[in-house]
Amino acid sequence: MTDLERKLYRIIYNMSRFRKNPTMEDLKRKTGKNEETIRKAVKNLVSHKELTWDKDKKEWSFK
Repeated sequence: MTDLERKLYRIIYNMSRFRKNPTMEDLKRKTGKNEETIRKAVKNLVSHKELTWDKDKKEWSFK
């Protein structure tokens, strides 16, 4: 896991604990990265099964 992936994982995890899914604006502000870079990192986390999106509950699940 890269530093950016680890940082995004922690941001998503911590915000999800309080039932608030982070927006792209939240992620851009907290990481200082652009949308394309963030999307690529989140896709890597999903492909490595670190994160999964539950469509029914509309929330993230964690490994």
